[in-house]
Amino acid sequence: MNHIGNNIGNFSADTLLEEGIILLNGVIDGGLAQRVVCQLLYLEKKYPLRPIQMFINSPGGEVNAGMAIYDAMNYVSVEVQTVGIGSAASMAAFLLSSGSRGKRCALPNTEVMIHQPLGGAQGQAEDIIIAARHIEQTRARLNAILAKNTGKSMERIAEDTDRDYVMYAEEAREYGIIDQVIDTVPKAWR
Repeated sequence: MNHIGNNIGNFSADTLLEEGIILLNGVIDGGLAQRVVCQLLYLEKKYPLRPIQMFINSPGGEVNAGMAIYDAMNYVSVEVQTVGIGSAASMAAFLLSSGSRGKRCALPNTEVMIHQPLGGAQGQAEDIIIAARHIEQTRARLNAILAKNTGKSMERIAEDTDRDYVMYAEEAREYGIIDQVIDTVPKAWR
């Protein structure tokens, strides 16, 4: 197998990949998205009946890169079990909430943060207006998906994401971002 994982010291993420585990670790950018999408497609093809576990520890990152991962999670025919560990902020929290229903979880001390998309624009006034419109459209799209994932109203999501909304795992469960807080691998996953 070509190495589609990352080396972590003397331990290779490829070892975990062969067990159906994806590590989404670090800033979500084009490179990370490409690796995670490739891993999702690889695992679906190699193990078409086995669920994929995605461990998420990320401060978030680029919306387009995150949406590529989101689309791939929904494209594969196997369930994607998401596990928050450490921090799942911004786009990472969005992806954590996008795992298969009933299989979205976090370890007890995981910090989850949601907010509106960040962006900036420069140039001529009309270009800035166009960029602002695009950010608002992106915000509406993300809010609609987050509302579907959590069961919250669009109004509640818009209000809560207006500024950084930080919560620990138990609060994220109550909010609907995850389904359960775990401290060991659930028996149903073994």
